Amino acid sequence: MAECGAEGELPQRRLGVKEQLNGELTGSELSLDERRQRDNDERAALVLWKKPLLTLQYFTLELLITLKEWIWRLWQQRQTVFGLLILLILLSIAYCIEGTHQEYVRYMEKKTLWCAYWVGLGILSSVGLGTGLHTFLLYLGPHIASVTLAAYECGSVDFPEPPYPDQIVCPQQEGSISLWTIISKVRLEACMWGAGTAIGELPPYFMARAARLSGADPDDEDYQRFEEMLDQTQSAQDFATRAKVAVQKLIQRVGFLGILACASIPNPLFDLAGITCGHFLVPFWTFFGATLIGKAIIKMHIQKLFVIVTFSRHIVEQMVSLIGAVPLLGAALQKPFREYLEAQKAKLHHHAGEGIPTEESWLSWLFEKVVVIMVCFFVCSIVNSMAQSYAKRKQQEKYSEGKTE
Repeated sequence: MAECGAEGELPQRRLGVKEQLNGELTGSELSLDERRQRDNDERAALVLWKKPLLTLQYFTLELLITLKEWIWRLWQQRQTVFGLLILLILLSIAYCIEGTHQEYVRYMEKKTLWCAYWVGLGILSSVGLGTGLHTFLLYLGPHIASVTLAAYECGSVDFPEPPYPDQIVCPQQEGSISLWTIISKVRLEACMWGAGTAIGELPPYFMARAARLSGADPDDEDYQRFEEMLDQTQSAQDFATRAKVAVQKLIQRVGFLGILACASIPNPLFDLAGITCGHFLVPFWTFFGATLIGKAIIKMHIQKLFVIVTFSRHIVEQMVSLIGAVPLLGAALQKPFREYLEAQKAKLHHHAGEGIPTEESWLSWLFEKVVVIMVCFFVCSIVNSMAQSYAKRKQQEKYSEGKTE
């Protein structure tokens, strides 16, 4: 009897604890879906424009926890880190010592920094499952467009270095220009950007793979939505969900070729590819190899070709003419576009010793402001995401304490 009494008191104690923790339960325990929805609503309200002080506090605490985890992982791999430090010291010595090798050192430094710059922008574009910074529209696309316009104006892609790529100056002698020469001119930066987008798909893959192997419930909402999507019946799915499920099934059944096909085209449904491949234990090199080839080679050549054709001389002239044909506002809109193109062409033909015109049109001013706004929004999204991650940690700790008491 005593044991039965003790067993009867235990559920009451747990219920009492949960009532105190939730603050909203009056006599019945919330269901799992209701509790999850309430926690999601609480975290969704944790943003800079609603709760700035609390968001910044949680962001700082989550940042410290993340740094602590990274330092612990580096310590576990201390032999590799030590080897990389020795290699870095040797490279630094070779960089500082004068000699005939400096010509090659400077060349490698320039190429390495250039590649790292575009790889980093690619990672920023794909990390975060569609919430990343759209660096193709902000950086790579305009770079390819400027090279294309300059190539047709100069009749060559042999721009003097320096100042290319910071500034483009027409060479003294014209050469042959074709679509292939322009593609070759921007191939390195485009492929590095594509490789960065492939690297950005790895964190979801490793998270889902580790969760599947360990059988644990991962601390990731995207993974939870992925499992819910798989559990839904086809009749309960909307069009976007059915499309994502179709991509998931293609990747699961076809394997390497399916991943390659999905990664080779501009495909917003590829966001869940990393989670899909990790969940179904697709081998790492199968996933990353197909993603790298698809994004860095096939997809990038498609995107480059689109931008180059769009900004070729005759297409641009036709676009400006079409703007002028717009009723009422056509002439007013056409004038600044034409002035901007003429100013850009004038910058390409200055001679040595002459200053480069620094006048800016409202188009360049507007583009700079759009870039600043998008970068600020990206930074705010990172702060909000990390603050919400810390809030989720607290919620899970609260429920785990309630279970143990």
